This record gives sequence, C-alpha cells and structure tokens, in this order.
Amino acid sequence: MILMINGAFGVGKTTISNRLNELLENSLIFDPEEIGYMLRNVLPHSIKMKESESGDFQDLNLWKELTVTTARRIVEEYKVNLIVPMTIRNPEYFHYIFHGFSLIDTNTFHFCLTATKDTIFKRLKQRGEEEGNWCFQQTELCLEAYKMNNFGKYIQTENQSIDDITDSILEKLNFLG
Repeated sequence: MILMINGAFGVGKTTISNRLNELLENSLIFDPEEIGYMLRNVLPHSIKMKESESGDFQDLNLWKELTVTTARRIVEEYKVNLIVPMTIRNPEYFHYIFHGFSLIDTNTFHFCLTATKDTIFKRLKQRGEEEGNWCFQQTELCLEAYKMNNFGKYIQTENQSIDDITDSILEKLNFLG
C-alpha cells in the first residue's frame, strides 16, 4: 500500500504520518522533500533557475520522476507499505505522482489534510517557523489549489485530535470497524 498524506505546510502531515507509521504494520515514511533537497544540492544554479525560477524544487524536471522511481525501488527492495507526507498543490504534479504510485501498488490512496489559514499559521508558529517564510507564503496557494482542484479525500484537522484524524484515515482504508 502507498498512502499519500497531502496538505499545506503546518497542517499536520508529519504528525499524522508518524502516527500511521506506528499503527500500520510493515510501513515506513518516505518524504519526497528529501529528493528535492538532493536536487537542490546537486544541480547547478543555471539549471535550477531555468527550471524553477520560484525556487520550488517540485518544478525541477527530475523531482516528480525521482519521487516515483525512488518509491518504486523502496517498495521492490524492502517490500513495505509507504506513507508519503508531502505538500503538493500543482494538480499536474499530483496526478503524475499518484498515477506513478498506482503503477507501483494498486492500493494507492491519497488524503488531503485541511484546516483554516489561521490554524495553519498558529501551527507553523508553534513549530518554530518564522512568520513570512516559505511555509507561510505557500499556505494561501495550497488552500486555494485544494479548493479549486480535486485532491481526493479531504480530512478536516480543525479541532481534531491526532487519534481522530488517524482513525478517520484508517476507517476510510477499512482498517477499523
């Protein structure tokens, strides 16, 4: 199984992914941000500027492909279920990755965590983010993209406990009553 946990920075993807990792047997967390960080460190400035003037590593041509390829290799090599926390708001990128994951494992699911902008900002501050940084700048773009496009099953995290959110996901996956 591949379980994509999407949402704006600060919505709770990592927290929920870690909890799901504790609850689901034979699972591991695969964070595609690591692919992006690697590309940022490897590619020369000229390529990065040509492909991603905004500085978003998701715009780098190799990011989507390497995300899917790495997931495939992890599943093939280690025979595990993947939990994939990611902030992805571009529908084209989302569909590419979801389709690629579905070819790896037909049991591929996507959940988009949501909350209000105020709640997300509060959570970002609580985790030590500087107001106005990249995460804050992406919030409205993410919320608008999630509203305007179909990003699968949405899970409201507003005033919900970690257990409530994970139970909701597990129920949708038919792991609970």
